[in-house]
Amino acid sequence: MRTYDNPVIGGFHPDPSVCRVGEDYYLACSSFEYFPGVPLFHSRDLVHWRQIGNVLDRPSQLDLPDDTPASAGIYAPTLRHHDGRFHLITTDVRGKGTFLVTADRPEGPWSDPVVVDVPGIDPDLAWDEDGSCWCAVAGVKVARIDTATGKVLEGPLPVWSGTGLQHPEAPHLYRVGDWWYLMLAEGGTAHGHSVSIARARSPRGPYEPAPANPILSHSGTDRPIQSTGHADLVTAPDGTWWMVLLGTRPRGWFPGFHVLGRETFLTPVEWVDGWPRVGPVQEQHPAPETWQPHQLPPMRDDFDAPALAFSWISPRRRPDADWSLTERPGWLTLHATEGPAFLGRRQQHPDCRAAARIDPGSGRSGLSVRMDEAHHYDIEVAGGVVSVVAEIGPVRQRVAEAPVPPGPLTLAVDISTADVPTRGPDTLTFSVTGPQGAVELAQLDGRYLSTEVAGGFTGRVIGMYVTEGSVAFDWFEYEPTVRQEC
Repeated sequence: MRTYDNPVIGGFHPDPSVCRVGEDYYLACSSFEYFPGVPLFHSRDLVHWRQIGNVLDRPSQLDLPDDTPASAGIYAPTLRHHDGRFHLITTDVRGKGTFLVTADRPEGPWSDPVVVDVPGIDPDLAWDEDGSCWCAVAGVKVARIDTATGKVLEGPLPVWSGTGLQHPEAPHLYRVGDWWYLMLAEGGTAHGHSVSIARARSPRGPYEPAPANPILSHSGTDRPIQSTGHADLVTAPDGTWWMVLLGTRPRGWFPGFHVLGRETFLTPVEWVDGWPRVGPVQEQHPAPETWQPHQLPPMRDDFDAPALAFSWISPRRRPDADWSLTERPGWLTLHATEGPAFLGRRQQHPDCRAAARIDPGSGRSGLSVRMDEAHHYDIEVAGGVVSVVAEIGPVRQRVAEAPVPPGPLTLAVDISTADVPTRGPDTLTFSVTGPQGAVELAQLDGRYLSTEVAGGFTGRVIGMYVTEGSVAFDWFEYEPTVRQEC
């Protein structure tokens, strides 16, 4: 029997929403303060996912001001396919509020936003047999809406707010047989996270809670996967049911530290006496009937392509003046035009190595492991000196430095969960390689780049930056050093 490893999409990919079209599955996640927004994935077996784009990939769709706080921006989306068209609804919590975009193809282009006049976060979409569209939001309320204009046609109607735990959110409506099922998350998105469900004969209610609520919770257990919740359901072509959900993998001494953010997990679902039954989310599960691995993206980006890979993200915005792939062909050039420029990718594995080949010139630039503006570790080159800098809240400290010759250098960070000398989750080792070979500069405790220290809803992002002048990068490489087999 084949098995698969959880998570199925590692790293900061929270709040998954999934839909199936024929034999193809599509999944979208939250992106918060990063641009482009809402990464979109494709799979043929629910296990192997490949990013095929970002839904919000131009300023007319997503324009986050410079003062957007970390973990603000774009909250949980819902992705659905109806009447031959893809629909995605989400919320810009500091901007336009809840809005809807559509596309004929999941790769896009996606439409400009239609603002939906329903207050709240975590919006959902579901269609009745007569074509009416219902939108549920955290709280939980439902409204019948016009998807073309965003106008509310009925409601919002308070329907069911769960079993009494805090933060009833992430509602999803499903029509299964003669019943409407309303599934939601409760208990907050930390250790108390759980999934509950109720059913009614109409989207308007009244809703009958499942007798076994919550149907999923790892609260109070010692399981390696924690904070399970914010789930969505999908059926496979063979009739089996599956749940995608977020979870975390804390490590280290009490209270445990998770550094990759909330990740996307997969678990099977059975129906018993008219209710979905979900077992604990395991690190390994028996796989779905289909099994279609795809070729993994290359570990090294040589910046030879005409466009940036979909996995590259930047805080809040990415002005065209900040970067270029053509100014120095085969290199990525970053410009500190109106402030720092940063281009990064999510850390997706607990054990990994990231490196970049840099020609620093007269600029100030480097490689950063980032949680937010106030929590990041950097290896930086400027004025013939390479430094390792740690910024933790109000404290910024240069922890190591060494002279380097002019010309290209390789900057690297090795992240390891093995033999951690502290009680943190991992160790980050920074090094530089020049004409004289590799030199290790510093080892830093990973707990200070964790959600438990920094707060918020995101995870680590590793990338290249420039704070002064213009700097060119020949390549960037990311490689897991302890591999999952699936």
